[in-house]
Amino acid sequence: MTVSPRREIVAIEGEPDDPGLREMIGVRAGGASREAMKRHLGHLRGTPLYQLIDDYAGASLVAGWALTRWVSPGEAFKGSSGRDMTGICTGFSPGSQAMDEEGFSIFSIQSATRVVPLANPEDPDGIHAMPEMTGKRFRRARRIDLWREEEVIRFDAGFQDSGSTPDGTLDAVHEYRVYGEVNPETGTLISLQALPLILPYAECPGASMKASRMVGRSVAGFRDDVPEILASTMGCTHLNDVLRALSDIPALAQHL
Repeated sequence: MTVSPRREIVAIEGEPDDPGLREMIGVRAGGASREAMKRHLGHLRGTPLYQLIDDYAGASLVAGWALTRWVSPGEAFKGSSGRDMTGICTGFSPGSQAMDEEGFSIFSIQSATRVVPLANPEDPDGIHAMPEMTGKRFRRARRIDLWREEEVIRFDAGFQDSGSTPDGTLDAVHEYRVYGEVNPETGTLISLQALPLILPYAECPGASMKASRMVGRSVAGFRDDVPEILASTMGCTHLNDVLRALSDIPALAQHL
């Protein structure tokens, strides 16, 4: 994709190619892009291509954070008027320390954690090849691992938002691990554990305890169900992205 500063898709190509991709040009990331995907790319649900394009909504929302590794927040978000974040998610619940009196994010207390590259030289088959994180770069990385055990499908999903730094290291602002079990016959979620590893504000981890509300529901419908059931202060924008991606489990399970 080539995108505008307003997160609008200016140009897009995909492998495999699909005529619906051209319909995404001019669409802005977020709710608009996900609605457009349903209309024009719905036939691709359960494929890696659909997940990659779906991830643009959340990844582009966070990408500006990577600039704060290089310049001050004021310079990184110069020209942005910001918005009242009150009630957007668990981290911005009313009274949260993450906001000032007007509801704007307080970047000065936002935390990040130094992390190592995802690729492990001692395990060359552990993850696919990726470009080096040099220069001003932001990366959203995820994986979903499945296996059969004791008549259920078990999964271990990982998610990380990271950015490069001037000294050549990496900082992460979001990282979750999610574990659970799915009934292979009905496709329903049997159990779920969400483990918050890296988050920007003290209130953010509270969302992980609410994720269990998804237990008993069909994972195939998570892309639509998660935003409804874990809306606003019941959820976390980024944990919700992890849970929505679990809707691909039925398609992945066919390869077991």
